[in-house]
Amino acid sequence: MEDKNSQFKIILGSSSMPRRKILAEMGYEFTLMSADIDEKAIRKEKPEELVMALAEAKADAILHRLPVGDYVKEAEPTLLITSDQVVVYEGVIREKPADAEEARKFLKGYLGGHCATVGSVLVMNLKTGFRKGDWDKVEIYFNQIPDEVIEKLVGTIDSVLGLPKALTDKLMKEALSV
Repeated sequence: MEDKNSQFKIILGSSSMPRRKILAEMGYEFTLMSADIDEKAIRKEKPEELVMALAEAKADAILHRLPVGDYVKEAEPTLLITSDQVVVYEGVIREKPADAEEARKFLKGYLGGHCATVGSVLVMNLKTGFRKGDWDKVEIYFNQIPDEVIEKLVGTIDSVLGLPKALTDKLMKEALSV
């Protein structure tokens, strides 16, 4: 079976295990680079603007560490993919919980209600310099959740995965068509 990305390379700019898993499930091979930015230093009022600003900042941080001139000379393009995600609950942006206790508090607050995840994906073609990003929003509705189920979730949940497949595929196709 031929690799899905035999005509191009991918760098996933993320240290998120769920994002790695999603991209692998999509059939792509990729290398990893972590942006290592101070996400708390980037603030926006609207969640859509925040996740886009964070994905842009991650891409910029990684670009500063890459020999971009080498990618321009290569025969096949290399795509850099970065992303970010926040939860919006009662109009307040919530980022990744600081610890298990905060995760429990967040989950208990959602019981019988709803929240939304707002996620961004940014794809940059390092050969052409083309850069395109977009965001995706998902509403999540909760029933009552017993405490023992919350305890199991807190140990394994990272986010509502954090890399929308359809949006990622769409942006990759656009980045390759330029």
